[in-house]
Amino acid sequence: MRVGVVGVLMVGVPFTWLGMVLAISFLETPLKFRAPGITVPLALGIGRLVFRALAVAELALATALTATLALSSGAVPGGAATWMLTGLLWVVLAVQWGVLRPRLDRRTHIVLAGGSPPRSRLHLAYVALDVIKVVLLPVLGALLVAGITS
Repeated sequence: MRVGVVGVLMVGVPFTWLGMVLAISFLETPLKFRAPGITVPLALGIGRLVFRALAVAELALATALTATLALSSGAVPGGAATWMLTGLLWVVLAVQWGVLRPRLDRRTHIVLAGGSPPRSRLHLAYVALDVIKVVLLPVLGALLVAGITS
């Protein structure tokens, strides 16, 4: 079966996005804090830059995914399930970037200014949402692969 550019993008975006989340959130971030000679303020400063770039990339990928689904000729592979998973990904992004990130940034500013903010579970909530993305993205990708190759 001929897949076409839209089909390739449709399938490639979830798996590319998954790779970015795994590489940054679950590999780079924890390792950065273990690097010899790195201080917490330095690691937080780097983290702010990296996660800002990830935010832009995730927004671009979510937009590209939604656009390719909207541009697909005929029925969207996976139908309503595909749209539901895509919608859930948008909700996760909105909570991470609209609710949690501003609060985490405030905590980072306190640390960078030499303070010690009170303990918080914000990071755990952020990681939990990343875990949800790590589940949703391959399921969505597999659903799309199955839909365009059938």
